[in-house]
Amino acid sequence: MLPKGAAWAVIWAALLCASTVYAATGAELMQSLRSAGLDTAQCYRVRDVTLAKEDLKLYLTEGLLIFSKPVNGERVSAVFSAEVEGGDGEVLLLPPYAGERQSLAKFTKSPNLDEHFRAALLLATDGSLQELFERMSSGAEGRKVPELGPLVAEEFGMPLANVAAGFELRMVQDLMTPAASRQGLRLAALGGTRLGNFEVFYDARAREQIAAGQAAAHAGGSPYDVWTSFPARSFRTSGAAVAAASPFMAQRYRIDAALDASLRLSATVRVAAKVGANPLRVLRFEISRAIHVTAAKVDGAAAELVAREGERGSAVRAGDNEDFLVVAPAELAAGSAHEIAFEEDGAVISPAGNDVYFVGARANWYPRGGQEFAMYDLTFKYPRRLTLVTPGEVSEDRVEGEWHVTRRVTAAPIRMAGFNLGDYEKISGGFPGFRVEVYGNRRLENALQPRLPVAVDTQDPTPISGGGRGAGGGRGGRGGVPQAIAPLAQTLPAAPDPLARLRTVAADVSSAVQFYTGLFGPPAVGSLTVSPIPGVFGQGFPGLVYLSTLAYLDPNERPAGTRGPREQVFFSDLMQAHEVAHQWWGNLVVPAGYQDEWLSEALASYSALMYLEKKKGAKAMEDVLEDYRDALVKKDGEGATTESVGPITLGFRLEAGSEEAFRDITYYKGAWVFHMLRRRLGDERFLKMLAELRRRFDSSPVTTAQLRAVVKQFLPAGVTPAMVDNFFDTWVYSTGVPALKVNYTVKGVAPAVRISGTVEQSGVGDDFSIEAPVEIQFAKGAPQVVWVETTNSGAVFSATVRQAPVKVSIPAGTGVLAARK
Repeated sequence: MLPKGAAWAVIWAALLCASTVYAATGAELMQSLRSAGLDTAQCYRVRDVTLAKEDLKLYLTEGLLIFSKPVNGERVSAVFSAEVEGGDGEVLLLPPYAGERQSLAKFTKSPNLDEHFRAALLLATDGSLQELFERMSSGAEGRKVPELGPLVAEEFGMPLANVAAGFELRMVQDLMTPAASRQGLRLAALGGTRLGNFEVFYDARAREQIAAGQAAAHAGGSPYDVWTSFPARSFRTSGAAVAAASPFMAQRYRIDAALDASLRLSATVRVAAKVGANPLRVLRFEISRAIHVTAAKVDGAAAELVAREGERGSAVRAGDNEDFLVVAPAELAAGSAHEIAFEEDGAVISPAGNDVYFVGARANWYPRGGQEFAMYDLTFKYPRRLTLVTPGEVSEDRVEGEWHVTRRVTAAPIRMAGFNLGDYEKISGGFPGFRVEVYGNRRLENALQPRLPVAVDTQDPTPISGGGRGAGGGRGGRGGVPQAIAPLAQTLPAAPDPLARLRTVAADVSSAVQFYTGLFGPPAVGSLTVSPIPGVFGQGFPGLVYLSTLAYLDPNERPAGTRGPREQVFFSDLMQAHEVAHQWWGNLVVPAGYQDEWLSEALASYSALMYLEKKKGAKAMEDVLEDYRDALVKKDGEGATTESVGPITLGFRLEAGSEEAFRDITYYKGAWVFHMLRRRLGDERFLKMLAELRRRFDSSPVTTAQLRAVVKQFLPAGVTPAMVDNFFDTWVYSTGVPALKVNYTVKGVAPAVRISGTVEQSGVGDDFSIEAPVEIQFAKGAPQVVWVETTNSGAVFSATVRQAPVKVSIPAGTGVLAARK
């Protein structure tokens, strides 16, 4: 039986049924969804009813089925209860991919979902429940038992009422869309006999239409565990596009923003948009939770804003954004162009001390309808004492009393527009055809200011800091600081210089841009602005890079926890190269979905390693790769490695393991994937492959499957397309890091030396097989590589060489991702 009251509210929202009133506005429709209940007259005793949608199958074997009251003439929800003699329900879902079966098994202990349930809440905006109701009411299926309706409604009315806020925004959007072009949702919240409460979905709007999951019980990470998610059978077999076409596309943003004396943001945002292939009246946008949209207009006429939904309104992920709907005064014709205008305000800037600021909503401070590329015309009014940076070329820059007004316009479409501000010093640089501006804080934020050292009185070993004890403190009622340690306690160390590496950072950024331009072609915009942000992270936006303030400090003056060799390389070398690489990977070539997010981060990570290799040599890159390998094979208390949390294509779902698992698999294993591709293709073909990937998917989304197809076009002799498929199946769509060991013998003399050996593989499943590079090193000349297909039963190899080898091994730290053995 499903739980009642607040417990159910945590899991679900928005299955409330609707009234019979035909709503004219979004607010009326939402109110109808909230106020209606179960229709006690429409209760049926059912047996062997099947609700199937492609791979997802629900069997209402025996029980009671009660429908909601209609909303705009449709039955959009229902409840099934198996609390009758012989009552039962069953759900069956068989993921088609090994990685998804592995993910499902992690949560349910089974690679397939076959679960009996005692109750189900059903939601459908695709007409399927209305169709089922018509079959029931006609007597074709089930027996009407209205006398039991009040009992079922009493038990499930409260759970339905408590979950009114979750999916209602999606329901409003769907129900205000004509049925002919509606892409609806099917959802079942099930009370499983073994797995407890969980949900299964079919969402026609999603790239992966089928999903199953459960509210997260673990601390940290995503609030929802997606057990499995994959495209429906018809999409897999037909080769049709996996994602529905966008209902509208934003083509240009014109934003007039102002930051008042407290740096609170207010703005008018005008979006030039084009309607897609179907007419629509409802447009869905998202924005930071810190921003309030107070009004909207479509072509100058007031439009309706429909309230934001709860955190559980997405079948996949809740983030820092909230969705809201704009209901146009009238239907917008297919292919027509319109202007949507918003008024907004909110606090997205936090002071870090000393005119250093943290911009919290960097990508979502204005309403966005998707990830489309658009032109931007940005005007900011802000306090005169500060400098504000944002992408685009300066079109206007003036001072009005105590205020500074700056207007920037992009010369090409970009994916999004961020901004940053502070009391900056600037270094300009670049190379012919490209301008680089690097800004650094003139003062240090509070978190990095030196602290008074802790001193200890040897007569009273209590730590003393910040000027010592107050009056009456210390032994025997002494006041103040013991004389012997007063000079130590009152002397502050010199503050780190926040501009110590400003010129170095500027030179590195310019060099990295030039290096990447030579490899991948020019970036989307002709200039790049770099600015500091408090914290230990960086971000690369179109034309604007945020770098941790630690990257600007002298390495010896960074906080104690960031002075290790790995951290020094990260803050001094890798961070800026990685974020600069996002000008190509992530902002020009964009991931098609969360399953492909690894591509932009892995490509940026490996691009940074290639830059490090150019800057400091191959050994520096190899050292980092070995660190990445060690992080991936690190074991937890139960003996499981970090890498085993899941395939790299799970994206944010890896956070169910830990935030570290997401980082290590996405960034570190991702870099290893491209390094191994480089080894297999050779440098020349690998770089040509990356250049083609950028060319082909310039300003457009790319999938993992499309990357694989591009790789197949650059294969050297001896490498087949089937080998590429096996590479992706092993390293991308599955998990496992093998331990490899080479045993070999040498016979004969130069110039006909015969090497025979075996490669032992362990630590992975019996179906794990890779091509491992066995490297034969000589006293003179370049090494020779023999590629060996590994198995757990051992793989043999042989080679005839012209001189005796000095070493035969698999370069586990530099050639293939493998654990030490």
